[in-house]
Amino acid sequence: MKKSLHVLIMLCLLVEPLLNYAQTVAPPDTTIASSMNRALSEVIVVGYGAQSKNAVVGAVTSIKAAGIKDRPVASFDQQLQGRAPGVQVSANTGVPGDGIFFRIRGTTSINAGNDPLYVVDGVFINNQSLQKVTTQGQANNPLADINPADIESISILKDATATAIYGARAANGVVLITTKRGTYNSRPKVGFNTYAGVAWAPELWELVTGPEHATIINEAWVNDGKPFATRPFRPKSEGGRGLPEEQPTYDRLHDIFRTGAIQNYDLSLSGGNEKTRYYLSGGYNKQLADIKTNDYQRASLKVNLDQQINDRVRVGTSNSLSRSRRTNARVGDGPQGGILQAALHTPTYLPKFNDDGTYAKWAGFDNLDVLIKYTDMHSISTRYIGNLYAEADILRKLKFRTSWSLDYNDYDEYEYWNSYTNRGSASKGLATSSVSKNIVWVNEQTLSYRTSPGQKHTLGVLVGNSIQGNIAQQTFAQGTNFPSDAYKQIASAATTTASSNRAENRQVSFFSRVEYNYEGKYLAEVNFRADASSKFGTDKQWGYFPSLGVAWRAKEERFLQAVDVISDLKIRANYGLTGNQNGIGNFASRGLWGGGSNYLDNPGTIPQQLANPELGWETTRQWNLGLDLGLINDRISIEFNWYDKYTSDLLLNLPLPVSSGFRTIASNSGEISNKGFELGINTTNIRSRNFIWQTGFNIARNINRIEKLNIPIDASYSVERMAQGYPMHSFYVYRQLYVDSKTGDAVYEDVNKDGKITAADRQMTGQATPKFFGGLNNNVSYKGFDLTVFFNFQWGNKVYNSNRFFHESGGTRDDRRAINKNQLNRWQKPGDVTDVPRITTIGNNYALNPVSRFLEDGSFLRLSSLTLGYTVPALIAKRIHASNIRFYVSSTNLWLLKKYKGPDPEVNVTSDPNVQGYDLGTPPQPRTVQFGLNLTL
Repeated sequence: MKKSLHVLIMLCLLVEPLLNYAQTVAPPDTTIASSMNRALSEVIVVGYGAQSKNAVVGAVTSIKAAGIKDRPVASFDQQLQGRAPGVQVSANTGVPGDGIFFRIRGTTSINAGNDPLYVVDGVFINNQSLQKVTTQGQANNPLADINPADIESISILKDATATAIYGARAANGVVLITTKRGTYNSRPKVGFNTYAGVAWAPELWELVTGPEHATIINEAWVNDGKPFATRPFRPKSEGGRGLPEEQPTYDRLHDIFRTGAIQNYDLSLSGGNEKTRYYLSGGYNKQLADIKTNDYQRASLKVNLDQQINDRVRVGTSNSLSRSRRTNARVGDGPQGGILQAALHTPTYLPKFNDDGTYAKWAGFDNLDVLIKYTDMHSISTRYIGNLYAEADILRKLKFRTSWSLDYNDYDEYEYWNSYTNRGSASKGLATSSVSKNIVWVNEQTLSYRTSPGQKHTLGVLVGNSIQGNIAQQTFAQGTNFPSDAYKQIASAATTTASSNRAENRQVSFFSRVEYNYEGKYLAEVNFRADASSKFGTDKQWGYFPSLGVAWRAKEERFLQAVDVISDLKIRANYGLTGNQNGIGNFASRGLWGGGSNYLDNPGTIPQQLANPELGWETTRQWNLGLDLGLINDRISIEFNWYDKYTSDLLLNLPLPVSSGFRTIASNSGEISNKGFELGINTTNIRSRNFIWQTGFNIARNINRIEKLNIPIDASYSVERMAQGYPMHSFYVYRQLYVDSKTGDAVYEDVNKDGKITAADRQMTGQATPKFFGGLNNNVSYKGFDLTVFFNFQWGNKVYNSNRFFHESGGTRDDRRAINKNQLNRWQKPGDVTDVPRITTIGNNYALNPVSRFLEDGSFLRLSSLTLGYTVPALIAKRIHASNIRFYVSSTNLWLLKKYKGPDPEVNVTSDPNVQGYDLGTPPQPRTVQFGLNLTL
């Protein structure tokens, strides 16, 4: 696997440029030269404005939505996987609309959040799930409320110069989304895009048959020294369950997995006259997941309008309204209602029904047929994202802009467990309702001034202020003891409980940017932002975040202008500070008291949180060195960045002595570093009148290290530990050295050399974050045909296969857990060489957890998408009054190269950001095939 990825990388880096150069033996034509000029003059969206590509000083990756639109995922952030250097995107599950792991240049915090800031048309939006009704650790993705079809372009801001103008919000990078707008002085244009297809799981887990399961249980019985005559699977006439070969095999996995369906429809109208431009769209997306009871639907409406009042004043608005509905099932950890757990971990020999025809219950899991038929969990997200702005040219070079923005999200979820389920039968019916609301509003003003004194100097100045508020509230109700399953509303329950809460915070900011350009050769940019947050202590509320960036466009120097092979060369350097306050409570610095306590039937209060008035900003300093290189009229363009990020004053909940009466206190403690490189190469391999072949390749390496942490912290599931001197997401396990070929017993490393294996012998072994990750894209067009082939990859990461831990239990769990095929490779007699120990319930062969035996290579190379399209000739399209007609067929996850023994290494059991690479009852990524139509009238 490692060798294959190394070969791929070397071929892309070394061979491809040579091939590209071979295509340029003839002098460049005017088409190529004009494409170079277009590339240099391309406008890239940056913080509070836009810049031409040749004037950008920071590390910014711009992605056109047209290049990723054919991938049928629920949210745009998943479409970015493998597309931008230094941006790691991983799906937690194969369920549409579920959470995504998204990191820009690594993990910078433990408690304060690591997601980037998302800005849609200038609106700061919430990307934290409002879900309260559990789906066993998973969380829905609120970014799925945004219709990807409405997006025009995405800019990813990565270094300090690019992000510092967002100050306290930008420690983890910024993702700027620009939606589509109309065009002035253009006729109305109608666009219709649709696709439909299917989705299925390309690989499932391999479980033993009923006879094989019974044989393993009998073997464990005998190996434990118990009498052979009393083995569990012996003739029924002798009091047993029947002989192993008499046991049936039930395939529950194929009962729950199905061929899902995908459909999508988008209709838009855009255009404008000399004073007005408009864009209106409506969309509908429906995905029936390949695992039953998990479905996703989204209906959306988009209205963008811009109006020129006169030559100096402009107003406009952006509005998005969506309604997303999900039917959920518990697909993560835990037997209580876990639908995939019931299919994956119930032994294959156990029947679905009892002899009397009632549903059988085994192993602590619900009966799978019951869950498929009676699971009743759903949620509805109603969301509005919009802003209203006005711009005025006060002077010819001085512009004022004011805007009001709003992100309003109402999230309504409900579940009912009936009497057939374990949860419902214990409570005579159990219903839960949760209604959450999150409101983010922002008011901003900016003044911008740009002048070009003489012919050599260009100066731009921006100053502004921002006021932001966030309001979160929730109402939660639960009912038990229902008259019958015909009554599902909480009002029908005999016993009800309810609670509600509300919290809010405020932030005020002042920011500025100064840009200087001398002859297009020497560029400088200074950013500064001051933020004050109500979350921190009175004397710690203000944070100050400056940055300085410089660039040298060496190609403009005389000594390089005559070098034809170099079409562009720019060297960049910058340094700056950004902050973080995400992930902590709205009143984290204050001492809090709560009501609801009961003292002899009298109401009372109780202390809930210890005050820390010294709590302040988490700060990340970052420097970046960058190179932008264009060769052979930009037929080869290279972007390279080398960066170093250091985060100090981590926002942590530190443990307190029990005698204090509190468990933790919010504090600034700890330091984390991230350093690495990003490389992006784009080439035009062939360009002729009818044939074009373009390639894009990117690869990144991030080295993460916890530099200072006084007390090690175990993450959820106690498989990963955060400790000083180690990377985040490091696994903390017992290391299995080998299986003794004479005895069949597992031999573990005795770290402290005390002659016994205890918790003190656990050690850091591997990490969940990859050493390298990236993507490879090829676009080919010939006359009316177009072909896109896109791969993404990760290398050097580990995944803890907890499914194997339970499946390879050595017969110690009998009818409580299924057994997988790998258990058949167990040691059985002296001389056997294997890593699967002798089956026994005695000793440490199967008693220890977590064990390095289940820590597997999570590297993969995936054919992420393959699209073949055909555009109807313009003369034919014109006959039906269309300007463009394109048909296409597309497939995702068509091929996967891996060593991982599960179906897919790109999974994670939980949405907890501090846990990665932990696989337990997690649906794999689906394979899809869909047919589509793009029509423009």
